[in-house]
Amino acid sequence: MNTTTELNNLAESSNGRRSFLKNLGFAAASLSSLPLLSGAFNKAQAANFFYGTTPSTQVLARRSKSLSIRQFAAMIQYSLSIPSQTPNADERLYTGKIANFSKGLPHNNLGEVDPIAYDRLLTAISSGRHSDYEAIPMGGSVKLANPQAALAYQLEGGDAHTYACPQFHPLSSEQLAGEMVEMYWHALALNVPFSQYGQEPQTAAAINDLKRFRNYSNVNASNLFRVGLPGDTTGPLVSQFLWRDVPCGPFTLQQRYKVPATSNIHMTNYEQWLAIQRGTPASTSTAFDSTTRYMRNAHDMAEWVHKDFTFQAFQHAALILLGINAQRDTHPYANSPSQAGFITFGGPHILDMISRAAYAALKAAWHQKWHVHRSLRPEVLAGRVHNHIRGAANYPLHASLLNSAGVQETFSRYGTYLLPQVYPEGSPTHPSYPSGHATIAGACTTVLKAFFNEAFSLNNNVIASDDGLSLLPYNGANLTVGSELNKLAGNIAIARDYAGVHYRQDAIQGLLLGEKVALNLLSESKLLLNEGNLTTFTLTKFDGQTVNF
Repeated sequence: MNTTTELNNLAESSNGRRSFLKNLGFAAASLSSLPLLSGAFNKAQAANFFYGTTPSTQVLARRSKSLSIRQFAAMIQYSLSIPSQTPNADERLYTGKIANFSKGLPHNNLGEVDPIAYDRLLTAISSGRHSDYEAIPMGGSVKLANPQAALAYQLEGGDAHTYACPQFHPLSSEQLAGEMVEMYWHALALNVPFSQYGQEPQTAAAINDLKRFRNYSNVNASNLFRVGLPGDTTGPLVSQFLWRDVPCGPFTLQQRYKVPATSNIHMTNYEQWLAIQRGTPASTSTAFDSTTRYMRNAHDMAEWVHKDFTFQAFQHAALILLGINAQRDTHPYANSPSQAGFITFGGPHILDMISRAAYAALKAAWHQKWHVHRSLRPEVLAGRVHNHIRGAANYPLHASLLNSAGVQETFSRYGTYLLPQVYPEGSPTHPSYPSGHATIAGACTTVLKAFFNEAFSLNNNVIASDDGLSLLPYNGANLTVGSELNKLAGNIAIARDYAGVHYRQDAIQGLLLGEKVALNLLSESKLLLNEGNLTTFTLTKFDGQTVNF
């Protein structure tokens, strides 16, 4: 039987979906009826199974079961409803594409994209042809960040195109205005120690300015610049998993890092800003402090997510949690008198699932970025603010953004309305919404919560000194694995906002998208486990709901 041909024919037929659903029961029944499941063959049969020159009944059964698992998983995913993918109306509303991503393409002196180049981008996205992507006119030598990844298939868990994000806030909306004002305050408060939020003039002014917006009406010193996941306002702003030593096999990683100098600010010069929008490489470089430090302010955290590998923070968290034996006691080996988990329900299993979740999350995020929303980056919206206030252009920007204290304070400090950037190059050359870092964070955190005991209390907790040179004992509220994992997810997501490259909605919706990706991945992964019927994954979602599967 040619399975690929059969499945293709099934999918293309008029009754394909009905047939798939009809066969769903057959596949499930075949899984339970295969001889291999009984485990009842004797020692001689076992020897023949592994070493015989002719395929045994058990080998053939194994092959058949493997096929059934693949078909069953495919049928499950195929049967899922396809969500509506609905962008906001800005791309249709504004002929100049002033509310959409276009970095790296040719731009005029206002930073508005060349319409022919943008149409070529849309043509490539619509056709999916490599040749059409190659024909996109570029403004400089900086290339687009892998737009064809939005078309990559995902065969574990849900396909990347089976997820959806809400509409991105429109350019003229009060919601986007509030998020952009927060971006200006991120830049202004980069060097304020986290422990001083709300207690010094800069962040106190940020709180007062943000309270004007309905979506920030509850902001205060304890939740300023936090995502708001369950437990993430308990204790220090930074997760313990970004401060504690990380056991890495034969050595221990102390989490003191190279951090930016306080003067490390980029793209406050208009000519530099415009050149970067046109795809010219950055002409400046990161200025680093000469001393390594523990993470203690937004500047440090923003740089951490500049050069991290995709799932680094969550790999570190897993290693820390494995080192303190914080796994759930619901896995099949928790109370076994004769077996211990390793390849399944041990370190290799957990670490592998983290990387798988991160990769699947990126595919889902890339589809939303390139094929659905194509949202402009904060640095570009700041360019619109700059040119509007200077009178060089007239854009439909909300008055609450133009009149904000954050915008005026930025001009007082830097002589520009552009958004100061932590990275010399500013944002990457892919659309803003949702954040890739946040989507990875949502997926990896969900995996970690499935394997580790969320109620486990962490001991010997710490907080960085305001100069970042030492870790001090933290003796405040009880910190649990669940709350600190949520906090870690929020830290990694919002840190890209600190850098100036993402909005709050990019972070929040990225986290929720990643969670969906991971839940599908975890659920399907049970099909691959001999212990699958003995396994129940239990975790608390970001909305506080407990799920069992």
